[in-house]
Amino acid sequence: MIEFAIAAVVTFIFCLIAVPTILGLIRAFGLYAIVEEGTCRVYVLFGNVVGVLREPGLYFLPIQLGPAALIVNWLGRCHVIDLRLDQKYLRSQPVNSEEGAPMGVGIWYEYKISDPIAYLFKNADPEGSLAANVGNAVVRTLSNLPLADMLENRHAMSRTVRDEVSPKSAEWGYQLGSVYIRKVHFRDTGMIRQIEEKVVNRLRQVTAAIKQDGANQVSIITSTAERQAAIEFAKAQAIRPQIVGAALNRIAEDREVAEALFDILELQNLTEGQAAITLIPPARPLLQQMMAATPDGQGQVRQAR
Repeated sequence: MIEFAIAAVVTFIFCLIAVPTILGLIRAFGLYAIVEEGTCRVYVLFGNVVGVLREPGLYFLPIQLGPAALIVNWLGRCHVIDLRLDQKYLRSQPVNSEEGAPMGVGIWYEYKISDPIAYLFKNADPEGSLAANVGNAVVRTLSNLPLADMLENRHAMSRTVRDEVSPKSAEWGYQLGSVYIRKVHFRDTGMIRQIEEKVVNRLRQVTAAIKQDGANQVSIITSTAERQAAIEFAKAQAIRPQIVGAALNRIAEDREVAEALFDILELQNLTEGQAAITLIPPARPLLQQMMAATPDGQGQVRQAR
Protein backbone atom coordinates (compact mmCIF):
# COMPACT_ATOMS: atom_id res chain seq x y z
CA MET A 1 0.00 0.00 0.00
CA ILE A 2 2.86 2.36 0.77
CA GLU A 3 4.46 1.69 -2.61
CA PHE A 4 1.10 2.26 -4.33
CA ALA A 5 0.59 5.58 -2.52
CA ILE A 6 4.12 6.74 -3.41
CA ALA A 7 3.57 5.79 -7.08
CA ALA A 8 0.25 7.64 -7.13
CA VAL A 9 1.78 10.81 -5.63
CA VAL A 10 4.73 10.72 -8.05
CA THR A 11 2.37 10.21 -11.01
CA PHE A 12 0.15 13.08 -9.88
CA ILE A 13 3.10 15.45 -9.47
CA PHE A 14 4.48 14.39 -12.85
CA CYS A 15 1.13 14.97 -14.60
CA LEU A 16 0.58 18.28 -12.79
CA ILE A 17 4.01 19.83 -13.25
CA ALA A 18 6.26 17.84 -15.53
CA VAL A 19 3.86 17.23 -18.44
CA PRO A 20 2.86 20.92 -18.91
CA THR A 21 6.50 21.95 -18.55
CA ILE A 22 7.67 19.45 -21.16
CA LEU A 23 4.87 20.40 -23.58
CA GLY A 24 5.67 24.10 -23.07
CA LEU A 25 9.33 23.51 -23.91
CA ILE A 26 8.33 21.55 -27.01
CA ARG A 27 6.08 24.41 -28.15
CA ALA A 28 8.82 26.93 -27.38
CA PHE A 29 11.22 25.06 -29.66
CA GLY A 30 8.59 25.12 -32.38
CA LEU A 31 7.85 21.44 -32.74
CA TYR A 32 4.04 21.80 -32.70
CA ALA A 33 1.24 24.36 -32.31
CA ILE A 34 -2.46 24.20 -31.58
CA VAL A 35 -4.79 26.51 -33.52
CA GLU A 36 -8.09 27.07 -31.69
CA GLU A 37 -11.48 27.49 -33.33
CA GLY A 38 -12.04 31.00 -34.72
CA THR A 39 -8.35 32.00 -34.53
CA CYS A 40 -5.45 32.29 -36.94
CA ARG A 41 -1.67 32.16 -36.38
CA VAL A 42 0.71 34.24 -38.48
CA TYR A 43 4.43 33.50 -38.06
CA VAL A 44 6.84 36.31 -38.90
CA LEU A 45 10.63 35.85 -39.04
CA PHE A 46 13.03 38.69 -39.86
CA GLY A 47 10.17 40.81 -41.23
CA ASN A 48 8.87 38.09 -43.55
CA VAL A 49 5.79 35.97 -43.19
CA VAL A 50 6.91 32.35 -43.08
CA GLY A 51 3.57 30.71 -42.42
CA VAL A 52 -0.14 31.22 -41.85
CA LEU A 53 -2.25 28.64 -40.01
CA ARG A 54 -5.97 29.33 -40.45
CA GLU A 55 -7.70 26.00 -39.90
CA PRO A 56 -8.20 24.80 -36.31
CA GLY A 57 -6.24 21.73 -35.23
CA LEU A 58 -2.82 20.37 -34.22
CA TYR A 59 0.10 21.27 -36.48
CA PHE A 60 3.73 20.06 -36.55
CA LEU A 61 5.56 23.25 -37.35
CA PRO A 62 8.65 21.72 -39.05
CA ILE A 63 6.29 20.30 -41.66
CA GLN A 64 4.38 23.56 -42.09
CA LEU A 65 7.22 26.10 -41.76
CA GLY A 66 10.33 24.08 -42.48
CA PRO A 67 13.58 24.66 -40.57
CA ALA A 68 12.40 28.17 -39.60
CA ALA A 69 9.99 26.55 -37.12
CA LEU A 70 12.86 25.87 -34.69
CA ILE A 71 13.82 29.55 -34.33
CA VAL A 72 10.61 31.42 -35.17
CA ASN A 73 9.47 31.49 -31.55
CA TRP A 74 12.87 32.86 -30.44
CA LEU A 75 13.89 35.22 -33.22
CA GLY A 76 10.51 35.89 -34.78
CA ARG A 77 6.95 36.45 -33.64
CA CYS A 78 3.67 34.60 -33.69
CA HIS A 79 0.52 36.73 -34.12
CA VAL A 80 -2.69 35.11 -32.88
CA ILE A 81 -5.61 36.80 -34.67
CA ASP A 82 -9.30 36.47 -33.78
CA LEU A 83 -11.31 35.62 -36.91
CA ARG A 84 -14.73 35.60 -35.26
CA LEU A 85 -17.51 37.91 -36.38
CA ASP A 86 -17.57 41.19 -34.45
CA GLN A 87 -19.96 44.13 -34.43
CA LYS A 88 -19.90 47.80 -33.57
CA TYR A 89 -22.35 50.67 -33.21
CA LEU A 90 -21.49 54.28 -34.09
CA ARG A 91 -23.77 56.78 -32.40
CA SER A 92 -25.09 60.08 -33.75
CA GLN A 93 -22.99 60.66 -36.84
CA PRO A 94 -23.62 64.30 -37.87
CA VAL A 95 -25.54 64.65 -41.15
CA ASN A 96 -27.46 67.58 -42.64
CA SER A 97 -30.64 67.00 -44.62
CA GLU A 98 -31.53 68.72 -47.89
CA GLU A 99 -33.69 71.17 -45.94
CA GLY A 100 -30.75 72.05 -43.67
CA ALA A 101 -31.96 70.18 -40.60
CA PRO A 102 -29.08 68.92 -38.40
CA MET A 103 -29.60 65.17 -38.09
CA GLY A 104 -27.80 62.39 -36.24
CA VAL A 105 -27.46 58.88 -37.67
CA GLY A 106 -26.68 55.79 -35.57
CA ILE A 107 -25.23 52.96 -37.65
CA TRP A 108 -24.54 49.36 -36.68
CA TYR A 109 -22.25 47.10 -38.70
CA GLU A 110 -20.67 43.63 -38.57
CA TYR A 111 -17.14 42.78 -39.64
CA LYS A 112 -14.54 40.04 -39.45
CA ILE A 113 -10.93 39.59 -40.53
CA SER A 114 -10.70 37.94 -43.93
CA ASP A 115 -7.01 38.60 -44.76
CA PRO A 116 -4.73 38.31 -41.70
CA ILE A 117 -1.63 39.55 -43.53
CA ALA A 118 -3.35 42.72 -44.77
CA TYR A 119 -4.81 43.22 -41.31
CA LEU A 120 -1.36 43.09 -39.71
CA PHE A 121 0.76 45.04 -42.17
CA LYS A 122 -1.37 47.39 -44.29
CA ASN A 123 -2.80 49.54 -41.51
CA ALA A 124 -1.50 50.39 -38.07
CA ASP A 125 -5.04 50.63 -36.60
CA PRO A 126 -7.37 48.76 -38.95
CA GLU A 127 -10.33 48.63 -36.54
CA GLY A 128 -10.20 52.37 -35.84
CA SER A 129 -9.71 53.11 -39.54
CA LEU A 130 -12.74 50.95 -40.39
CA ALA A 131 -14.91 52.82 -37.86
CA ALA A 132 -13.67 56.17 -39.22
CA ASN A 133 -14.34 55.00 -42.78
CA VAL A 134 -17.90 53.97 -41.89
CA GLY A 135 -18.54 57.33 -40.20
CA ASN A 136 -17.12 59.25 -43.19
CA ALA A 137 -19.18 57.15 -45.59
CA VAL A 138 -22.33 58.02 -43.62
CA VAL A 139 -21.52 61.73 -43.86
CA ARG A 140 -20.60 61.56 -47.57
CA THR A 141 -23.46 59.43 -48.82
CA LEU A 142 -26.33 60.56 -46.59
CA SER A 143 -25.75 64.32 -46.53
CA ASN A 144 -28.22 66.51 -48.44
CA LEU A 145 -30.86 63.78 -48.64
CA PRO A 146 -34.50 64.86 -48.31
CA LEU A 147 -35.64 64.70 -44.72
CA ALA A 148 -38.55 62.38 -45.55
CA ASP A 149 -36.22 59.87 -47.25
CA MET A 150 -33.78 60.08 -44.37
CA LEU A 151 -36.51 59.23 -41.87
CA GLU A 152 -38.16 56.46 -43.91
CA ASN A 153 -35.75 54.75 -46.33
CA ARG A 154 -33.26 53.26 -43.88
CA HIS A 155 -32.75 50.06 -45.86
CA ALA A 156 -31.64 51.92 -48.98
CA MET A 157 -29.32 54.16 -46.95
CA SER A 158 -27.79 51.10 -45.25
CA ARG A 159 -27.01 49.50 -48.62
CA THR A 160 -25.48 52.76 -49.87
CA VAL A 161 -23.14 52.96 -46.87
CA ARG A 162 -22.13 49.30 -47.21
CA ASP A 163 -21.32 49.67 -50.90
CA GLU A 164 -19.20 52.69 -50.07
CA VAL A 165 -17.21 51.05 -47.24
CA SER A 166 -16.73 47.48 -48.52
CA PRO A 167 -13.90 48.07 -51.07
CA LYS A 168 -11.74 50.00 -48.63
CA SER A 169 -12.35 47.57 -45.78
CA ALA A 170 -11.21 44.67 -48.01
CA GLU A 171 -7.87 46.44 -48.53
CA TRP A 172 -7.33 46.46 -44.77
CA GLY A 173 -8.10 42.77 -44.38
CA TYR A 174 -11.71 43.14 -43.24
CA GLN A 175 -14.86 41.61 -44.66
CA LEU A 176 -17.82 43.86 -43.97
CA GLY A 177 -21.04 42.08 -43.05
CA SER A 178 -24.45 43.55 -42.39
CA VAL A 179 -24.76 47.33 -42.17
CA TYR A 180 -27.94 48.79 -40.70
CA ILE A 181 -28.96 52.32 -39.79
CA ARG A 182 -30.77 51.89 -36.50
CA LYS A 183 -31.55 55.46 -35.49
CA VAL A 184 -32.11 58.82 -37.21
CA HIS A 185 -32.75 61.73 -34.88
CA PHE A 186 -32.57 65.53 -34.66
CA ARG A 187 -29.47 66.99 -33.07
CA ASP A 188 -30.75 70.54 -32.45
CA THR A 189 -32.41 70.78 -29.03
CA GLY A 190 -34.41 73.87 -29.99
CA MET A 191 -35.79 72.13 -33.07
CA ILE A 192 -36.74 69.11 -30.97
CA ARG A 193 -38.65 71.35 -28.56
CA GLN A 194 -40.46 73.08 -31.43
CA ILE A 195 -41.46 69.75 -32.98
CA GLU A 196 -42.69 68.53 -29.60
CA GLU A 197 -44.76 71.69 -29.13
CA LYS A 198 -46.25 71.36 -32.62
CA VAL A 199 -47.09 67.71 -32.04
CA VAL A 200 -48.68 68.50 -28.66
CA ASN A 201 -50.71 71.36 -30.16
CA ARG A 202 -51.83 69.16 -33.01
CA LEU A 203 -52.87 66.42 -30.60
CA ARG A 204 -54.83 68.97 -28.60
CA GLN A 205 -56.58 70.20 -31.74
CA VAL A 206 -57.42 66.65 -32.81
CA THR A 207 -58.66 65.82 -29.30
CA ALA A 208 -60.82 68.95 -29.19
CA ALA A 209 -62.21 68.17 -32.65
CA ILE A 210 -63.04 64.62 -31.59
CA LYS A 211 -64.75 65.87 -28.42
CA GLN A 212 -66.74 68.49 -30.37
CA ASP A 213 -67.78 65.95 -32.97
CA GLY A 214 -68.89 63.60 -30.20
CA ALA A 215 -70.88 66.37 -28.51
CA ASN A 216 -72.51 67.24 -31.85
CA GLN A 217 -73.45 63.62 -32.44
CA VAL A 218 -74.91 63.36 -28.93
CA SER A 219 -76.89 66.57 -29.47
CA ILE A 220 -78.25 65.27 -32.77
CA ILE A 221 -79.25 61.97 -31.20
CA THR A 222 -80.83 63.71 -28.19
CA SER A 223 -82.80 66.19 -30.28
CA THR A 224 -83.98 63.43 -32.60
CA ALA A 225 -85.11 61.33 -29.64
CA GLU A 226 -86.88 64.30 -28.04
CA ARG A 227 -88.63 65.14 -31.32
CA GLN A 228 -89.81 61.57 -31.80
CA ALA A 229 -90.99 61.41 -28.16
CA ALA A 230 -92.89 64.70 -28.54
CA ILE A 231 -94.56 63.36 -31.67
CA GLU A 232 -95.62 60.16 -29.93
CA PHE A 233 -96.88 62.05 -26.84
CA ALA A 234 -98.89 64.38 -29.10
CA LYS A 235 -100.40 61.40 -30.86
CA ALA A 236 -101.28 59.86 -27.49
CA GLN A 237 -102.92 63.08 -26.27
CA ALA A 238 -104.85 63.35 -29.52
CA ILE A 239 -106.34 59.86 -29.32
CA ARG A 240 -106.86 59.87 -25.53
CA PRO A 241 -110.40 61.44 -25.67
CA GLN A 242 -111.42 58.95 -28.32
CA ILE A 243 -110.21 56.01 -26.23
CA VAL A 244 -111.79 57.35 -23.03
CA GLY A 245 -115.08 58.15 -24.83
CA ALA A 246 -115.24 54.70 -26.36
CA ALA A 247 -114.60 53.12 -22.95
CA LEU A 248 -117.33 55.25 -21.30
CA ASN A 249 -119.82 54.34 -24.05
CA ARG A 250 -119.19 50.67 -23.44
CA ILE A 251 -119.59 51.18 -19.68
CA ALA A 252 -122.82 53.19 -20.14
CA GLU A 253 -124.43 50.26 -21.93
CA ASP A 254 -124.69 48.52 -18.52
CA ARG A 255 -126.38 50.83 -16.01
CA GLU A 256 -125.25 48.99 -12.91
CA VAL A 257 -121.62 49.02 -14.01
CA ALA A 258 -121.88 52.74 -14.83
CA GLU A 259 -123.33 53.61 -11.42
CA ALA A 260 -120.70 51.53 -9.62
CA LEU A 261 -117.94 53.22 -11.65
CA PHE A 262 -119.16 56.74 -10.90
CA ASP A 263 -119.57 55.90 -7.21
CA ILE A 264 -115.99 54.67 -7.12
CA LEU A 265 -114.75 57.80 -8.89
CA GLU A 266 -116.67 60.01 -6.46
CA LEU A 267 -115.21 58.18 -3.46
CA GLN A 268 -111.74 58.47 -4.97
CA ASN A 269 -112.15 62.22 -5.40
CA LEU A 270 -113.37 62.56 -1.80
CA THR A 271 -110.46 60.49 -0.55
CA GLU A 272 -107.88 62.49 -2.48
CA GLY A 273 -109.38 65.83 -1.45
CA GLN A 274 -108.64 67.77 1.78
CA ALA A 275 -112.29 68.23 2.96
CA ALA A 276 -113.38 66.89 6.36
CA ILE A 277 -116.14 64.25 6.22
CA THR A 278 -118.62 63.54 9.00
CA LEU A 279 -120.74 60.41 8.82
CA ILE A 280 -124.33 60.86 10.19
CA PRO A 281 -126.80 58.05 10.61
CA PRO A 282 -129.65 58.04 8.12
CA ALA A 283 -133.10 59.46 8.86
CA ARG A 284 -131.70 62.47 10.72
CA PRO A 285 -132.43 65.43 8.40
CA LEU A 286 -132.32 68.04 11.15
CA LEU A 287 -128.98 66.81 12.42
CA GLN A 288 -127.63 66.90 8.90
CA GLN A 289 -128.71 70.51 8.46
CA MET A 290 -127.15 71.53 11.76
CA MET A 291 -123.83 69.78 11.07
CA ALA A 292 -123.67 71.23 7.56
CA ALA A 293 -124.21 74.79 8.91
CA THR A 294 -121.60 74.49 11.67
CA PRO A 295 -118.10 75.78 10.62
CA ASP A 296 -115.01 73.78 11.64
CA GLY A 297 -111.98 75.08 13.52
CA GLN A 298 -110.16 76.09 10.34
CA GLY A 299 -112.97 78.20 8.90
CA GLN A 300 -114.14 75.50 6.49
CA VAL A 301 -117.65 74.12 6.27
CA ARG A 302 -117.89 70.41 6.92
CA GLN A 303 -119.58 68.26 4.38
CA ALA A 304 -122.19 66.06 5.95
CA ARG A 305 -123.55 62.99 4.40
